[in-house]
Formats: sequence, structure tokens, C-alpha cells
Amino acid sequence: MIKLDLKDRKILYQLDLNARQSNAQIGKKVGLHRNKVLYRINRMIDEGVIKNFWIEFNTFKLGYNCYRLYLNFQDVSLDVKNEIIQYFVNCKNAWAVMSAQGPIDFDVMLWVKDSHEFNQFWNKTLDKYGMYFANHIVSVLTGGVAFKKSYLLSDEYEKSDREYFILRSGGKTIEIDELDYQLLNEMAVSARIPLIDLAEKLGCSSQTTNYRMKNLIRNGIILAIRVNIDMKKLGFQNSALDIYLKDHTQRNHIINYVKHIPYVEYLIEAVGWADITLDLIVKNTEHLTQIMDDIDSKFPGAIRKQNFWMSKKYHRLRSLPELF
Repeated sequence: MIKLDLKDRKILYQLDLNARQSNAQIGKKVGLHRNKVLYRINRMIDEGVIKNFWIEFNTFKLGYNCYRLYLNFQDVSLDVKNEIIQYFVNCKNAWAVMSAQGPIDFDVMLWVKDSHEFNQFWNKTLDKYGMYFANHIVSVLTGGVAFKKSYLLSDEYEKSDREYFILRSGGKTIEIDELDYQLLNEMAVSARIPLIDLAEKLGCSSQTTNYRMKNLIRNGIILAIRVNIDMKKLGFQNSALDIYLKDHTQRNHIINYVKHIPYVEYLIEAVGWADITLDLIVKNTEHLTQIMDDIDSKFPGAIRKQNFWMSKKYHRLRSLPELF
């Protein structure tokens, strides 16, 4: 585990709010000279704390829908399991591909244009690997809420200012041209790329690139420009908590409560699976159990059960289908 001081954690927090901020802008907010900010960022990259800089897109606005697969394996060798993992990683429409420990073994999120496209993909997958799935459940993602990385700041965050952005399916789609898509494709996992380098890759001027980027932000396609942190380096674990309700009328009350928990990163809204799904960053299973007990005690009789699972490894994380 790597120990970071408060200045380091404040830099990470600012990078997650907008990874394209200049070092001088970050420095003013954390109380450091820009050269010291640069030094600390480079040090955290070298240490593996910062994995990359990425963009969170509202891919729904591009006309996509999101299907989520929860899988359990059976009778599968390590070689076959790795082959299945690589099969999903190679899928250009995969948003997230993750190995898990808990009620499920594997989690996949896919962007598709419609249910027919998903059905074709899923039938092809079952033909190829269905014999290795002991159980599989399909869920349709309808939206969610992202929260700021308050856990980085201990008690130095504004508890009423946790919400980062909201993601919703449906609504009017936005048509973008090939140059816009190439820009998004380049920035998907390299969001802090200098503007002049990005313009060179796109074959256009810096002014055109900057205008296009700002327009994509204004239209709500680019939701956030973030930092990807290796949580294990900081002594944290990615986890998920599924809440199944006995009294569904308490759902909004529970949501309003959990959004103030600093370790909650996402609230997932979906059809199928659980009534409430939370993505959290926790210290260990004991820490997560404490959060579960706290939620249960605040809403006695409202919750039927809670299940949790830990992510073992993200094999792919990219919120935009790759440009073919």
C-alpha cells in the first residue's frame, strides 16, 4: 500500500473533477506551485496510483442502450476462463468487463443499439460458451448517479455537495460526425492528452479540436474527464452492494440516505437484478459490512436482503464503444 498525504489526495480529487485542469489551476485549489503539482502527478503515475485519465460519456445520447450480464462459471478450466474473458474484452462495444468474488463470478456491461443487436450477440455467446455458464442474468441499465471521490478527503469535503453527474437513458439522441467520434475515441482512455497532440492525431487545428471538445461537453456527451486510480495501491477495494427491498416505498428515502456516504461512487438504476445497486470503495469486507449494518438499522423492516461482491480485477473499462 502507498501512503499519500492530504496534498496528494487533494490533487487526485481535483483530477477526478476535471483531469484537463492545468497544473496551475490545480495548484491554486490545493495550495501548491504548479511545478510541485506536476511532480506529484508524475510520481503517482510512476507508482501506479494513477493508471490513466479517462472520459465518462453519456453514451445513451449517441443512441445506445446498456445491457448488463451477471455470470457464474461451471466446469471451466483456467485456460477456458481466460479465453472467455478475452472474448468479452475484445468486444468493441464492451463498457466494463470485470472478475468478481461473491454471488457472481463475472460482470459485463455492453453498449448496443437495440434489443435485437443484444439478442444476436448473446445467442452467439451462448453457442460458443453457454456450457460454461452455471447461471446468467441479464439486466438493462436505465441510468444512475455518480458521486465525487469524497473518501479521498477524509472529513474535508462538503457533505451536501456529493453529487457529480446524472446519467439517464431515453431522451433525444445527438448525431455526431466522424471527426467528433474520432476525438471521443482518442480521449476515451487518454483524456489528459495535450490539445496540440490531439489535434495532430485528428488532422485538424487546435482551435477546431478545442471547439469540438467544448461542444461535446455542452451537449452532454462528455459528462466528466476523470482520473483512473488503482484503489489497491491506496488500501481500498472496489465493491458492489445490491439491496433488495421488502417495502419499495422506502426506496427514495434509502437513496437519499446512501448518497451522503462518502464511500459510495455510483448509484445504478436498472431493470432486473436488485432494487438498488451501489458501487463503493471500501477498506475491506468488514468496512462494507459496517455500511450495510448502518443502512439496515436506519430503515428497519424496509430491506429484504443485501448482497455484496468484491471486484477482483477490471479487464476492461471504457464508456464508449470503440471506433470500428
